[in-house]
Amino acid sequence: MAPLPDGFSYAEWNATYNGLSFGIAAMGSATIFFWLQLPNVTKSYRTALTITGIVTLIATYHYIRIFNSWSEAFTVASKDGGDYEVKLTGAPFNDGYRYVDWLLTVPLLLIELILVMKLPQAETVSLSWKLGLASALMVALGYPGEIQEDLSVRWFWWCLSMMPFCYVVFTLAVGLAEATSKQPSPAAASLASAARYLTVFSWLTYPFVYMVKSVGLAGPAATMYEQVGYSIADVMAKAVFGVLIWALAAEKSAVEESGKLLPN
Repeated sequence: MAPLPDGFSYAEWNATYNGLSFGIAAMGSATIFFWLQLPNVTKSYRTALTITGIVTLIATYHYIRIFNSWSEAFTVASKDGGDYEVKLTGAPFNDGYRYVDWLLTVPLLLIELILVMKLPQAETVSLSWKLGLASALMVALGYPGEIQEDLSVRWFWWCLSMMPFCYVVFTLAVGLAEATSKQPSPAAASLASAARYLTVFSWLTYPFVYMVKSVGLAGPAATMYEQVGYSIADVMAKAVFGVLIWALAAEKSAVEESGKLLPN
């Protein structure tokens, strides 16, 4: 929890406000959609889809907390009927909710992908543990730098966090390539590949957003870019990724059901 800089313009405050509102709406809507789709996939994939909904539910809760904390940190009023004036109330803005969210949801994101790919059980267990622990370590190492103003300290923790990050990204991009090619239909293989690469793409945005305050930007503008950037990345990594997980589960369910209906 770092103190907010003073001097926010209404545009900067409003952009962050809308970015957090977008996160709540996207995550909440996605949660409802995923859980309504549970009866439409076979039993084999319901655990993955349930976890997908849990991820977006956790994210919805934390976005509400971040949004409320942001709103309480400011007063916004029109001065003499003119432009809106933004002032700090003195209440702290607790961005730590975001890291609590990531610590819970990032390992689950990887586990849901592994489950929906339906790998052999031993491989599923092994990958779930390895990727889950690596992703949790990545988040844990990133937080100490996030709350630091000293740029050298921020870069130090950024570098440490990138070690497990690179391991996870490499596993998604390369390690799961063979398993993707073994999916039961070309459409399923394409969806599995899209889910892997969307995760890689969306994850690559986080280190860059993290570095916003380390590349010359400071004050309200840096805070705005950071909050909006994280919100967009979260929606891609959780809600949009979840849609791909649902589509993959639905496709594989349809393939398996059609196989059962074929005459012997």
